[in-house]
Amino acid sequence: MARMFRVLGFWTLVIGLMAYAGHMVEMALLFFMQTAFFVLLGYLKLTERTYILSFWGYMLVCFTGFSYWTIFEMSNPF
Repeated sequence: MARMFRVLGFWTLVIGLMAYAGHMVEMALLFFMQTAFFVLLGYLKLTERTYILSFWGYMLVCFTGFSYWTIFEMSNPF
């Protein structure tokens, strides 16, 4: 399970580098922070239950933040 978090760290690093190359600095910084979080979590040698709970917590925070941003912060197209 720990290896999967290192894989997630790799892919968030790739996405962050592509965002930085596309001059989307805020998005790149967000993905670089996620990379650091996933790689750190991948090397902590936690139990499988802890990894699953931390991933669910991460998903809850991300989906809540994304929903808030799309509903309240994006401009209304109408």
